[in-house]
Amino acid sequence: MDFSWDFTPVLQNWPVLLKGVGMTALLWVIAFPLSMVLGLLLSLATGSGRRVPVLLGRSWVELFRNTPVMVQLIWFFYAFPILTGMQLTPLVAALCGLVLNASAYCSEIFRGGIASLPVGQWEGARALGMTRTQLMRRVIVPQVLARMLPAFTNRGIELAKNTSIASVIAVQELMYQGRALSAAFYRPLEILTAVGLIYFVLIYPGSYLASRLEKRFALRA
Repeated sequence: MDFSWDFTPVLQNWPVLLKGVGMTALLWVIAFPLSMVLGLLLSLATGSGRRVPVLLGRSWVELFRNTPVMVQLIWFFYAFPILTGMQLTPLVAALCGLVLNASAYCSEIFRGGIASLPVGQWEGARALGMTRTQLMRRVIVPQVLARMLPAFTNRGIELAKNTSIASVIAVQELMYQGRALSAAFYRPLEILTAVGLIYFVLIYPGSYLASRLEKRFALRA
């Protein structure tokens, strides 16, 4: 098969791809911190020992961990308005799906990290008269953050890749722009190759950092 590469459409339309990179970054910058905060709250709920918070927290985690993130994004964009009468914008629907999905995984990271601490840490803090909130803020969370950092770095990488799924509900991120250019110029090989390389450049530093952190904490252990 005779084929010649032609990256002219990529070079001529780099501002379009750059716009997509900006939207991809926006999705990640908003979704990752929110998912961590929500994940922490979920882990506290599931670890509270109270029936209702535990049931709600575990149901949340299992629901969003065991259904595809694409289904979740599409549900918020197409099904949620039917139930509420409120149409979400593509960006808001994408953020809802990404945040809720990632929060379920972040919750399990927090739960595992907290459970890894010796019981003596809890007993010592309670002996000092700390409330549960003070215990978590002053004793538990500062210690487990270092242990959980590699796992959270990996979760951040996974979330960055999942932002590409937002293209299915017309969020104009990098993958959406790549598909649009491919359809317009009939050069999918070159354009989608460029899109893949851009994703690699964006995500590889985080992957490298995660690897370095895992090695460092393995040596300390």
